[in-house]
Amino acid sequence: MSEEYDDIDEETLFEDDEEFEDIGEISEELLLASDVLPEQIPIIPLRPRPAFPNILINIEGKDEPDNLHPIGVVGKIVKIMKSEEENIQVLVNCLERFTIKRLYETEDGLVGSVEYLKTPEDAQREELKAYSMAIITTLKELVQINPLYSEEIKMFLGRSSMDDPGKLADFAANLTSADGQELQKVLETFDVHERIDQVLILLKKELEVSRLQSKISKQIEKKVSSQQREFFLREQLKAIKKELGLEKEGKTSEIEKFTERLKDLKLNDEAQKAINEEIEKLQLIEPSSPEYNVSRNYLDWLTVLPWGKHTRDSYNVAKARKALDSDHYGLDDVKERILEFIAVGKMKGDISGSILCLVGPPGVGKTSIGKSVAHALKRNFYRFSLGGIRDEAEIKGHRRTYIGAMPGKFIQAIKQAGSANPVLMLDEIDKIGASFQGDPASALLEVLDPEQNNSFRDHYMDVPFDLSNVLFIATANQLDTIPAPLLDRMEVIRLSGYIMTEKVEIAKRYLIPKVLETHGLTRKQVSIRKDALEAIVDDYAREAGVRGLENRIKKIMRKAAMAFCDEERDKIILHKKDLEKYLGKPVFSQDEVFENVPGVVTGLAWTSMGGVTLQIEATAVKTNNKGFKQTGQLGKVMVESSEIAYSFVMGHLKHFGMQEDFFDHHFVHMHVPAGATPKDGPSAGVTMATALLSMLSNQPVRKKFGMTGELTLTGQVLPIGGVKEKTIAARRTGLKVLIFPESNRKDFEDLPEHLREGLEVHFAKDYSDVYDIAFPQKQEKNA
Repeated sequence: MSEEYDDIDEETLFEDDEEFEDIGEISEELLLASDVLPEQIPIIPLRPRPAFPNILINIEGKDEPDNLHPIGVVGKIVKIMKSEEENIQVLVNCLERFTIKRLYETEDGLVGSVEYLKTPEDAQREELKAYSMAIITTLKELVQINPLYSEEIKMFLGRSSMDDPGKLADFAANLTSADGQELQKVLETFDVHERIDQVLILLKKELEVSRLQSKISKQIEKKVSSQQREFFLREQLKAIKKELGLEKEGKTSEIEKFTERLKDLKLNDEAQKAINEEIEKLQLIEPSSPEYNVSRNYLDWLTVLPWGKHTRDSYNVAKARKALDSDHYGLDDVKERILEFIAVGKMKGDISGSILCLVGPPGVGKTSIGKSVAHALKRNFYRFSLGGIRDEAEIKGHRRTYIGAMPGKFIQAIKQAGSANPVLMLDEIDKIGASFQGDPASALLEVLDPEQNNSFRDHYMDVPFDLSNVLFIATANQLDTIPAPLLDRMEVIRLSGYIMTEKVEIAKRYLIPKVLETHGLTRKQVSIRKDALEAIVDDYAREAGVRGLENRIKKIMRKAAMAFCDEERDKIILHKKDLEKYLGKPVFSQDEVFENVPGVVTGLAWTSMGGVTLQIEATAVKTNNKGFKQTGQLGKVMVESSEIAYSFVMGHLKHFGMQEDFFDHHFVHMHVPAGATPKDGPSAGVTMATALLSMLSNQPVRKKFGMTGELTLTGQVLPIGGVKEKTIAARRTGLKVLIFPESNRKDFEDLPEHLREGLEVHFAKDYSDVYDIAFPQKQEKNA
């Protein structure tokens, strides 16, 4: 029940120890004593649902008097029972509705004076009959959905008839799962017409809930039935295969698979012992045990590795040269070094213990050269990147005690390569990191040390594996970030980058055919003329490698494909004048690089991206005090070079014929564009000194002129690195006159002829030599 009985005055309801008054008059009609309903009855509140007339209910335990309502149902006790827990259970047959007139509180509980209200006869019998039929129809639908309702309907028919609309409405309301509030409202409705209206609403709600429950049950039953059916079919299939000898038990099959693999392997003693012990262990473990999968995975790794499997090396130098030439244009010095490496292998009989490190800017072909070496030697090839690795376990594996443990990258690579002597390419070895989980670079020392890697012990495998026959080829953009002990184990081969003629040939031979194929085009449809290729290299792709050039060609092919779709053109021939339509405005221009003004000098620098040119600018502001400032994100070494150049020039003003007190009344500012790019290194010293002297004399240096060299306070020009890269950068940007330190003369003379031709190169031992070359007009004037 849902509402508390608040309408009766408390003084009227509760009168302790008061005598009960005579109630009613004795009927003159003769009735059975059992049919007479008393006007004073015990009151028992029920929760959470009220009782209805003509319904059998079970009352258990003691109910609390906080759910009292003014209208209830009188009931006749049919049976009293006691449960095993000593609780009293009373079976009650409910008879008629009553209204409480007065309530008394006695020692035995609540007693009330009640009035029995008969349901009024309704004149509209036909309309009520129609409502009754609606209730019966809804009950039939409920029975179809939930057969449990049929039992309760049979019990009701045994005591009442479907012809009585009031009783039918009470029964139907009691049948629903509505809450106590709604049912109490039905109980308190004496008008049959209104009562049936309320009950029909409750029945419709019950019908919707039952339909939804039925739908959910069918879905679950269907899913469970499908899974059970699949399970039984699999079990039957397994049993049939077992009877026919087509399938063995899972564990037996696994062990036979591992044993079969061992026939083609040449294991060392420790590995053979570990495998035998693990197989014995696997035979004793139940497949349902978690340890079973751990043991099975370990055996799988032990038996899948190519123990003793070697591919036969090819040491044919002529074929190797042909393979390298077919895959790469230029890089003659690199090819020659690799051919020498193969020739030594031929004389020695093997190339074990060799670790090469290809160093160069991005896009110069380091990875593709590694593939070519593997192809020339007829070895299997596998590549993986070390960039960003911070966990030592990535190199040496995880111990098997950890969940999800796996071998390290080198054992995984050997498995993928399928032989014990592959070519393994270790990309980005200069970008390997370190963290609290260990130092991977230190772990690499064991892998790459020929004295140790013949018995490399991965943490997961825990047995030695011979890596001494593997040819390791590492790649890096720079050597500065590689730890010295690791670098000491590798033989460094530098790839400096390409000049314009090399890039044009690479584009014609490799890039254009490759991009045409990936874009679904042919040479008959798209043709890029040589003048256009040269302009692309010079104006849009001046980087050391060819990746930017390839991206520009891809952009042209995309626009060409679009033109074919829109204009239905048969052929596109691209000339230099057409480039802006396909690639937009040029990224580089000659005027930007070679602005011939006082105080601006072009220097040559080396970065991890290859050789580059830098413009160093100097200007002075007249003040009462001297001062010097540098900008352009200069590193510590470059700042020191600028200070050395400033001090050197300030101390030799008279020697160079400049105003001796100039710096006493000027604040000097030196800038190295671009400001957003960090720069460092000692080789800009002579360039900075020349920029200061050009500012002091208000004289520009000669045109298309660049220089590099470290300067000391006494004016000596010290040697620098990256001569080849800087020469390529000079050719790429159109410089014609260069200055290198005298100590780098041999480095320049060792360069290929095609890099040296067309350049006027001078070698300086002292800064006076640099000054004479940079300002020839002053020398002519003095003469």
